Amino acid sequence: MKSLLLIRHAKSDWADLSLKDFDRPLNDRGKRDAPAMAHRLLDKKIKIDAFISSPAKRAKKTAELFASQYKSDKKDIIFFDKLYLADTAAFYDVISQTDDEYSTIAVFSHNEGITTFANQLSDVRVDDMPTCSIFGVKMNLKKWKDFREAEKEFWFFDYPKSNQL
Repeated sequence: MKSLLLIRHAKSDWADLSLKDFDRPLNDRGKRDAPAMAHRLLDKKIKIDAFISSPAKRAKKTAELFASQYKSDKKDIIFFDKLYLADTAAFYDVISQTDDEYSTIAVFSHNEGITTFANQLSDVRVDDMPTCSIFGVKMNLKKWKDFREAEKEFWFFDYPKSNQL
């Protein structure tokens, strides 16, 4: 059994309009939401074996804040350039390359690609994945390379302003 957690980066800061999109940091709300959402997962005893992220500053920091809550070293986060503004093909490619030793992976990326991808994974549809939202699916799968063809079961959808997981 394998599990995938798709996590949209936390709320970013738009104060400095001279920054490139890639370099936008998290704002104060984002810095609060990321650890809080990670803690919700921990409260539900959801283990994360690998943190995989876009290298963009806001996604990277979100992954680091989740990893910190999980007592994982931020140097163990796996970065893929193609997760920055990823399309569906990029998500499938990254996930299919994941080491089979990992049962549950968390993939941190951006809208609109992450919402589009989430909506292809099950019958559950979300209009828009809010910042720091988590969309989870489970698969009866042994090898991540078989992810694309695997039957996926919706697990949960949660976001900061929701009161439940």
